Amino acid sequence: MVESIRTRLVLVSAIIAMVMCQAWAGPPAGFVDLKEVVPSVVLDIRYEGPHNFIGERVNGYDAPKCLLTKKAAEALKEVQKDLNNMGFSLKVYDCYRPQRAVNHFVRWAKDVSNTRTKGEFYPTIDKANLFRDGYIAEKSGHSRGSTVDLTIVPLPPGEQENYAPGQALRACFLPSDKRFRDNSIDMGTGFDCFHELSCTKTGMVGIQQRINRMFLKTLMEKQGFINYDKEWWHYTLGEEPFPDTYFDFPVE
Repeated sequence: MVESIRTRLVLVSAIIAMVMCQAWAGPPAGFVDLKEVVPSVVLDIRYEGPHNFIGERVNGYDAPKCLLTKKAAEALKEVQKDLNNMGFSLKVYDCYRPQRAVNHFVRWAKDVSNTRTKGEFYPTIDKANLFRDGYIAEKSGHSRGSTVDLTIVPLPPGEQENYAPGQALRACFLPSDKRFRDNSIDMGTGFDCFHELSCTKTGMVGIQQRINRMFLKTLMEKQGFINYDKEWWHYTLGEEPFPDTYFDFPVE
């Protein structure tokens, strides 16, 4: 009897292990690689490398890829068509984000002694207030697969400054010729800038920067995306396929 129970437990464990392996073998049905849908899109996947507010590759980003729900990717394809017709292209910083990456953000935020990226990404904010101010949260819409962080680059894309870990940092809200030299059109701040100037409709950036933000916003809204008003780069598809599911498969 005991041996029979042990055998059953072993079989159940084996089945669970097989199911888990299948679950994490890759993206679930409904997800695609954006490059396969929009080959011309420019990728600058910041969390796969060290140039981000963490200062290192983030857990779950095992390849510099943009994974999204097929519905979101198809909508971006239409945005890209509009931009290409005007001599521009989308550039993507982040797409689907595994929950393990969000957990990495949370651990980093709680370690208030680690401020090595403060000079660029949150130079005017006390790290202890990142949760209170809404810059870091336990869950992210990115984990649902239909949220994307992006900007616009002219065609052909210009050369972008190479980031080297340990280099002198420059505040993300400085004028474009003084902060990290991104090859995008000037949006008034760098990506992931924890600062009030990142609010999409702020009147504290120049007229050209406001025009550029509205240019992106208009094209994205045309295809059903909704902007997060505190981050000019952040958009979520209004009718997302998985509105209540936070995935954790790795980007690989």
